Amino acid sequence: MSPFRPAPTWLADAVLYQIYPQSFADSDGDGIGDFAGITERLDHLAWLGVNTVWLNPCFASPFNDAGYDVSDYLRVAPRYGTEEQLAELVEAAARRSIRVMLDLVAGHTSDQHPWFQAAVDDPEDHRYIWTDRVDEELPKGFVTSPGSRPGGYLPNFFDSQPALNFGYARTDPAEPWRQPVDAAGPKANRAALREVMDHWLGLGLAGFRVDMAHSLVKDDPGLTETSTLWTELRGWLDDAHPHAALLAEWGDPSVSVPAGFHSDFFLQFGGPSDGLPLRSLWNNGQGTVAEHWTQEHCYFDAAGQTSAGTFVSAWESVSGAIGDQGFVTLPSANHDFSRLACGSRTAEQLPAAFAFQLTWPALPAIYYGDEIGMRYLPDLPDHEGSRLGPRYNRAGSRTPMQWDGSANAGFSTAPAERLYLPIDPDPQRPNVAAQRADEGSLLHLVRRLIALRRSHAELGARCGLEVFHTGYPLVYLRGDRFLVVVNPRRERAEHPLPRPDLATARLVLGDGVTVGPDGIAAAGFGYGVFDLRP
Repeated sequence: MSPFRPAPTWLADAVLYQIYPQSFADSDGDGIGDFAGITERLDHLAWLGVNTVWLNPCFASPFNDAGYDVSDYLRVAPRYGTEEQLAELVEAAARRSIRVMLDLVAGHTSDQHPWFQAAVDDPEDHRYIWTDRVDEELPKGFVTSPGSRPGGYLPNFFDSQPALNFGYARTDPAEPWRQPVDAAGPKANRAALREVMDHWLGLGLAGFRVDMAHSLVKDDPGLTETSTLWTELRGWLDDAHPHAALLAEWGDPSVSVPAGFHSDFFLQFGGPSDGLPLRSLWNNGQGTVAEHWTQEHCYFDAAGQTSAGTFVSAWESVSGAIGDQGFVTLPSANHDFSRLACGSRTAEQLPAAFAFQLTWPALPAIYYGDEIGMRYLPDLPDHEGSRLGPRYNRAGSRTPMQWDGSANAGFSTAPAERLYLPIDPDPQRPNVAAQRADEGSLLHLVRRLIALRRSHAELGARCGLEVFHTGYPLVYLRGDRFLVVVNPRRERAEHPLPRPDLATARLVLGDGVTVGPDGIAAAGFGYGVFDLRP
């Protein structure tokens, strides 16, 4: 039996939409998106049918890592506007039945944060992980102190992101920086997390997506102590803010959900196979590619050289582990990973991908612009720490939203050279206005799929799933009512009818798929949702 209260009732019906705020809509012409710009574009989200938005970090920051280096958790970054404008955004979204969640960077701060500025001169400050050794080399991974304090500190990612001290699961007298999880510094940081969450939830926010939620306690085999930390925070949240949700950037729902998160994402990293389930769907070896990935093919590829079995097996394992304790969130992409439209994956291949994502029993998360088929833009310069490797430049997934055919695609009135990132230079780039005017566009299809999902509990995150075939086409049944057929490859695909009663299923939404007594046939890039009820 779960020790937690049930998840907020609204979460089961959530269709999430991720906004990278500096690239969504610029209201003041400075070339960077802002709160007021998002507010002005809320009607697009309401029309589309999404009901939950999460924003990448919008706290004060020097932006060495695009806002994931926080210098003040209780103040918004001036580039986005004011706290009053954030409140106006939340209120305007609520009037459209849309909730707004923030991104919480829990494991580290900026080196410009007042906490760190104090720690560099105070050997008694234990808010960060610090060694005061001066008689030998610093331990591996530590960075030399920039202040009067001797020794150095441990960063989480870039040197400008000192790791907050949540303790070590395993201590060692020879390494005194390994403080236990119940030491004064770790306890102060846990209290600070509650204070930050309490502040923003008190202003009407719906919850948080927690950045790198698995990374807090160091040297933590099995992530036992990290899980305990989040279990305690979830207990506090259940009492103080029972309608708020916690989503994890952890990548292993079988661990994070029992630890206290309401949902976790399948990500391009995390879990026992380092993100392979998600990558086996979307990663076509183009766009953001880590050098250690060995995966050769993905299911949503025109060549059709693999199956969805890797994803389905992982899904079944995770579903068995979490039961009804929470949810898995399935993203179309994110700010750290290639968009669906990447490299050789063209617009004609995207409808099948969305038909799958929006009928699978997960919480779907649409990355801004994916609904119109915005592409990953290659060969951009490093920007705000976007480049993580020779073939891993996140900037390509962070380019400005394409609203219309005007200058700068309607994103901003600033000169092109002042934009946060360049607009896609392709003259045929998709945009919202053109697709709104075209009933046959991807945008309209995504809208119809969202409406279908939200109209029928059988297509939601809580209803049953039976998978009949993981090859081409992918065939599965939702809630013993909706038969879904998806063929992401270029070539036609067929499959025998799994059950005789499916022969009379009625097509509700789709293209290029037929179901009848002779079996299932799907044209290249075909998809179909069929209703078994008359």
